[in-house]
Amino acid sequence: MAPRRRSIEINPLFSRPGEATERPRFELADDSMLPETAYQVVHDEAMLDGNARLNLATFVGTWMDEAASRLYQETFDKNIVDKDEYPATAAIETRCWEILARLWNAPDPRAAIGTSTIGSSEACMLAGLALKRRWQQARRAAGKPASQPNLVMSSAVQVCWEKFANYWDVEARLVPISADHRTLDGHNLDGYVDENTIGVVAILGVTYTGMYEPVREIAAALDRIKAATGLDIPIHVDAASGGFVAPFLQPELEWDFRIGRVHSISTSAHKYGLVYPGLGWVLWRDTGYLPDDLIFNVSYLGGSMPTFGLNFSRPGAQVLLQYYNFLRLGRDGYRAVQRASHDVARHLAGEIAKLAPFELWSEVPELPVFAWRLKDGYTDKWDLYDLGNQLRQGGWQVPAYPMPDNLADVTVQRIVVRNGLSLDLADRLLERIKESVSYLDGLSGPLPHEGRRTTGFHH
Repeated sequence: MAPRRRSIEINPLFSRPGEATERPRFELADDSMLPETAYQVVHDEAMLDGNARLNLATFVGTWMDEAASRLYQETFDKNIVDKDEYPATAAIETRCWEILARLWNAPDPRAAIGTSTIGSSEACMLAGLALKRRWQQARRAAGKPASQPNLVMSSAVQVCWEKFANYWDVEARLVPISADHRTLDGHNLDGYVDENTIGVVAILGVTYTGMYEPVREIAAALDRIKAATGLDIPIHVDAASGGFVAPFLQPELEWDFRIGRVHSISTSAHKYGLVYPGLGWVLWRDTGYLPDDLIFNVSYLGGSMPTFGLNFSRPGAQVLLQYYNFLRLGRDGYRAVQRASHDVARHLAGEIAKLAPFELWSEVPELPVFAWRLKDGYTDKWDLYDLGNQLRQGGWQVPAYPMPDNLADVTVQRIVVRNGLSLDLADRLLERIKESVSYLDGLSGPLPHEGRRTTGFHH
């Protein structure tokens, strides 16, 4: 491996008269640089990143239209938390979560409450805090200890929930998935909940496979537990991906505020909300489910601002982009975009299933996401990590990773189809997969795996 250079050599590429010939890489230089040169240095280094359009590892959006990009450039200086300075942006933020309250069938959208966040991870943190605080208040009012809260969720939960449990001293009770129960479906739930359970998390779009967890069945299991024990346990729906897909592609599916036990819902706008990163939303079915003592009224920058969040300065441009999408697309537009992504995913899954080495683990469920595994006994020369590395050489990022506990011996590969991946690009990917399989099958022996570069798992 070449030694790490301590400086950036500028000339001869940027041989402008009077320009420096090099710059330190890990400390500030004493003098300044022409803006055009500084731009070119950063621009050129950023070119070494992967092509975002070919990144099928991530759920995060990588494309918006030209008008949205122009709006972004015009508004990136706005701080969404400073509602006194940017009242129009604050009003649009409220409109956005009220639109979501109606989209998610809140009983009375005017009684709901919500906020934007920097992403769905912060949204989950805020929802978890509300669950914990309401549980603590109820326990203390009943004269009971409130020091050992727990939260029940699938072992396939996104890592942000494990962070929440760690950061806010909540026991994470992970219900293991299995070949028979590939999601949290209410099975054996009574073995995990007790009087210290602050809530159950249901995932509308498991990151490993794209599958929806059946919120109605989880709620029914909790109803039975309440009838047997008196425990009245709420549900938070982590709809990071499905919150912007289910209302348009599966409108009859009951997963949202139509289920009374669902107290809060979070989503990621920079996934299937079709906004550039980073933006998330979290909503409560009515104001009673968000404790007042979590809301700060801060006198700052010329006014009093109610705020609930982990950040006090964050960009407002993405909120405006969300509203742009709501105006630009409407229900029909969102339905068309999500349907196109779903159609591409089905096409890819169908063609990959025809290839001799593979079998589908999830067959394009509700999300335009699917995963496959290598058939048992197909080969001892290569595995899905090797295939991922071959695809990366062609610019494609397709992750391979082990499933969670109880299925950790199962390795899958996953594709996330997002707005911007056309059928034509999908066919180019299929050609690359076939070429890579042919190359790997033709090897004289197993690839050396020690120290190999493997594809990563991106949420």
